[in-house]
Amino acid sequence: MTPHYSLVVPFYNEGGNILPLIESAVMVLNSIGQDYEILLVNDGSTDSTGDEIAACLARWPRCRALHQPRNLGQATALLEGLRAAQGEIILTMDGDGQNDPGDFPLLIAPVEAGTLDVACGWRHERHDSWLRRKMSRLANVVRSRVLGDHLNDSGCQLRVLRRATITALFPFELLQSFLPAILIAAGYRLGEFKVRHHPRTCGQAHYGLRQLWLRPTLAMFRLRRRLRASGS
Repeated sequence: MTPHYSLVVPFYNEGGNILPLIESAVMVLNSIGQDYEILLVNDGSTDSTGDEIAACLARWPRCRALHQPRNLGQATALLEGLRAAQGEIILTMDGDGQNDPGDFPLLIAPVEAGTLDVACGWRHERHDSWLRRKMSRLANVVRSRVLGDHLNDSGCQLRVLRRATITALFPFELLQSFLPAILIAAGYRLGEFKVRHHPRTCGQAHYGLRQLWLRPTLAMFRLRRRLRASGS
């Protein structure tokens, strides 16, 4: 049977976060009452992530695993998971345990109703360091003006998408953050909703100054040129 929902979760060295996160997601998806699958994408992790993914497969038969041969980055892992998803409605979230699967029904509702093609979370009360919050806020303002997506938080990975939107995506650096802008440029209807954000309990963030500012800035202007060229 083809699942109605597909949940895609990329992981890179998230040992300790995986089992409690997937347990929470399973509880939420079970409560919705539609068939589903969960795709766990291991992006070349070197810690216990692979073992915890194996434990998820043994405990919850609706889980599937995709293993990258090495660390290829979140953008590649996310796109591989999206393309492998079989559901009509695709859900995504981060693997660090800071997103709350309990917010999925809020995002699912407008997509199921047909009023939106993509529903994005907005971490309006973030539990990150002061520096990371300030840098992210500035980056969102700049990106919104340059790419015209008008989002408050393009980096939030808690999202719900119609399957048809995946055809508009392409391999691109930091796709996880630019996905909304790409889909808006493709003509899809997108909305943003306030969601919860929890403190990280295990592991550490994988982004430093270069990943939070320099790389996104350079990639943003490359993407703008590409979107303008494709729209001309």
